Amino acid sequence: MASRLFTAGVFAASVSQVLASCAYGTHLDPRAEGGKVKVNTFAYSGTNASKGPLNWVALDATANALCATGKTQSPIDMVAGAFNTLPGSSINLQIPNMEETEFENLGTTVEVIAKGGSMQVGGSNFTLQQFHFHLPSEHLDAGRSMAMEMHMVFEGANQEIAVIGTYIDVEQGAAAAAPVTEAPAAEAAKNKTTAAERRSKMSRRASLDAAKDAEGAKTIPSMTLNPVKAEAASSNLLATVFSSLDAIKEPGTVTKTGALDMQEVVTLLSAGQFQSYMGSLTTPPCSEGVQWLVSTQRLMVQPQTFNAVRDVIGFNARFPQNTLGQDNILQVAQKTVAS
Repeated sequence: MASRLFTAGVFAASVSQVLASCAYGTHLDPRAEGGKVKVNTFAYSGTNASKGPLNWVALDATANALCATGKTQSPIDMVAGAFNTLPGSSINLQIPNMEETEFENLGTTVEVIAKGGSMQVGGSNFTLQQFHFHLPSEHLDAGRSMAMEMHMVFEGANQEIAVIGTYIDVEQGAAAAAPVTEAPAAEAAKNKTTAAERRSKMSRRASLDAAKDAEGAKTIPSMTLNPVKAEAASSNLLATVFSSLDAIKEPGTVTKTGALDMQEVVTLLSAGQFQSYMGSLTTPPCSEGVQWLVSTQRLMVQPQTFNAVRDVIGFNARFPQNTLGQDNILQVAQKTVAS
């Protein structure tokens, strides 16, 4: 099935004039000459809400038509039946370590230029062009969003686009749960009942929250940050990348990273599995025919690192799209309103 994903016909509609952070650095959106960083003109929320996902098609009705009409749009909820599963080692992912590389602010995300990596999918070879970040995650993991998502964008010899999506979660440390501070000895008797009541309320609240989380995972997609206990140590790669955020706080700015240990992410992803499906860019022009490989592995960051990224990126996630093959979710909404 994978070999059918990259036919010339599938990608013919994708080769158009676009401005897309998910495809920046590929044939779809070549980098500006002279080292200048192109700042994206679309948006997600806030004062630029009129340029957000609900209205991307209005920014360019021709180029962005698929944002409102496409039937294989991304991101999606990664539930059983929506994807095929591939062993992580099957794509022969190879990305060399980097002494340094450019790190830039596109206005809608921050992006690392990463040349030299490669992978093989469906008999085709792909080379890594860049990786960037979304906050919160764009794909849902069986109904639950994660703190962030990293997109590693690859391009094939015939201009095919493939993207590895990796969830990023926040490591739960001592700072994530403040300890209960006991009252001084002189105040202990006075505060005894109050402290006991507080602990009782906290216990009841924790039980209720746990029940709500369990039920929410079955029914309503969660878009909140839920730090979890680390399944692995915090990523040195991400810590190094994000340590340079201060230098690119403003859209259009660029800096250099420190040395990047790309072997860390290669080892992690190769040890897991990929959930594979054919979808689209998650940014305008929402071009379809994009091979998605969403990893079952997660990268971890410290809470302070997540906060630093959030301060620069803000919110930059497209809402989950309809089931693959069904009408575009915007068309469904329009029909509902009209009925």
